[in-house]
Amino acid sequence: MTIQDNNESRKKLSHIYNEIAKELFGFGTTSLRVSIEKSLITFQAKHRRSPRSDALEGEAPALKLEVDFRMSLLYKKRLRERLEEEMGLQLEAVLRDYDATTQWAFTNVILSDSTEK
Repeated sequence: MTIQDNNESRKKLSHIYNEIAKELFGFGTTSLRVSIEKSLITFQAKHRRSPRSDALEGEAPALKLEVDFRMSLLYKKRLRERLEEEMGLQLEAVLRDYDATTQWAFTNVILSDSTEK
């Protein structure tokens, strides 16, 4: 499956990504770039630091890492659901790497190749 690499698609993808950030963290990203290449969508996002994260980092660093990990899993789950529901995409995998120190997240969405099934 492929998605058209055009302004409308990137705008819709950006909107979905930012809406999930707002739902989970209370605010959107400070910077977001979306690229589409055949069956791969990549989100490069700079997130805002949450005051709660700062507090946890100082008091319970291991807990903060666990929370970051769990929130990343939840982000991937919600992104998958929204892309499938709202854009009708079939996804093979959602891969996300988040660096808590810099607040950068890279998310790769691999679309399913419907001819393989």
